[in-house]
Amino acid sequence: MSSTPVHRRKPTLSNPRVQRTRARIITVARELLSEAGPEGLTYALLAERAGVTRQTVYRHWHNRAALLSDLILEGPDLGNYPEPGTDVRTVATAWLKSMRDGMNAPAVRPAVLAVTAQADHDPDSAQALVHIVEDRHAAFNGMLEPAGVRISAEEYTLLYGPVVARLFFDRAQATDAFIDAVVAQWLTTLRLEDGDGGDGRDGHGDRPARERR
Repeated sequence: MSSTPVHRRKPTLSNPRVQRTRARIITVARELLSEAGPEGLTYALLAERAGVTRQTVYRHWHNRAALLSDLILEGPDLGNYPEPGTDVRTVATAWLKSMRDGMNAPAVRPAVLAVTAQADHDPDSAQALVHIVEDRHAAFNGMLEPAGVRISAEEYTLLYGPVVARLFFDRAQATDAFIDAVVAQWLTTLRLEDGDGGDGRDGHGDRPARERR
């Protein structure tokens, strides 16, 4: 018998019943965020609305930062998630448009703001932010695999940073034209071989080749 307290045991996600319960809680959490913002997303209210116990919520997410992280990473399906491809420009553009639309979703935007605001004084939120960025960085590199390109964490920040700044600091829309300009500028910072990414550079000179698989 496990010595771990019941409320600390992680649920078995391969169990269809557990999957349905988790999906239900996520759905209700999105509704609460849209209705009342992060302050209204309490585990007590979430459990009541979802028809589960607080213990069940804690078993899935041991703290609120973990829940907010999953709400961000598992945002609503907007039908525009990018596909892997061989053209870096096309993949990067589709990625940023998908990210922009996801961050503008009613339940995602307040979750991002809440985790970011708490990160300086809440270690769980700080860890959640790191997890979110690492997860998206890895996913983006997966999209670039057909192109034989793998970007660093810093290069990924240079790609998504302007869009985040536009949405949350400028309080403005990241239009398609804005994203096209971001990607065009970003491609000039990469060290691609022989014109990878369709930006017209030949990869020669003093710019070393990108890491390739």
